[in-house]
Amino acid sequence: MALLSGKKALIFGVANERSIAWGIAQALHREGCELGFTFLGEALEKRVRPLAESVGSKLILPCDVAADAQIDAVYSEVAKAWGKFDVLVHAIAFAKKEDLAGDYVSTSRDGFHLAMDVSAYSLVAITRPAVPLLNPGASIFALTYYGSEKVSPHYNVMGVAKAALEASVRYLASDLGPKGIRVNAISAGPIKTLAASGISGFKDKLKMAAANNPLRRTILQEEVGNAGLYLASHLSSAVTGEVHYVDAGANIMAESVPEEKKEGEA
Repeated sequence: MALLSGKKALIFGVANERSIAWGIAQALHREGCELGFTFLGEALEKRVRPLAESVGSKLILPCDVAADAQIDAVYSEVAKAWGKFDVLVHAIAFAKKEDLAGDYVSTSRDGFHLAMDVSAYSLVAITRPAVPLLNPGASIFALTYYGSEKVSPHYNVMGVAKAALEASVRYLASDLGPKGIRVNAISAGPIKTLAASGISGFKDKLKMAAANNPLRRTILQEEVGNAGLYLASHLSSAVTGEVHYVDAGANIMAESVPEEKKEGEA
């Protein structure tokens, strides 16, 4: 029997076929999970809907996670279609491009608020109304990045937002543990996604990761998907409040390689 046979998962944050969230969706679907998706705006709907339909999804709903009324509308439809469900995936982050380009000290006040709201508070916002609909043993997980722990050039306010997201994971895990709900995060190495394209110098990050990783390559979308499958399944039934590293070797090596090597010089 497939690992997630009979289970249902709601995924916030697929943008296109290169999204980490789509890699997770494919892994869950492969193991028998029924999927639901949200999208933000007509432009993303054109990308998300065909993907969702390709895995047989009947729940494809609009949602701006900065608007509580839209979140409530999503869960109203989820309750009608599914009643209860088992997995909630948070793959949402956003910051102003100008706040990722310069120095962190130049971050604007409204840019800081926006990044924290969409990238961190949204986990709380989509979790709270989900709790009454989640089955015992349910799993919630979010996506983070190593820039939450160490300074990553041009990650700036997003690194701070991801640090807040990881703290939220721990507090939510404590709150929801007595209800039998687990909350975790996945910290993946750099992957070429739509969101990553907004980070200045991202191509250099990919090159550095590939050069310094013990495997001498960057992480694959499907490998992060498999990590998501582990967190969604009973295989991680006693795991909660944790950040799980996929491609952590790149981060470890980056700490120990001399600066000139990091920059790709001979």
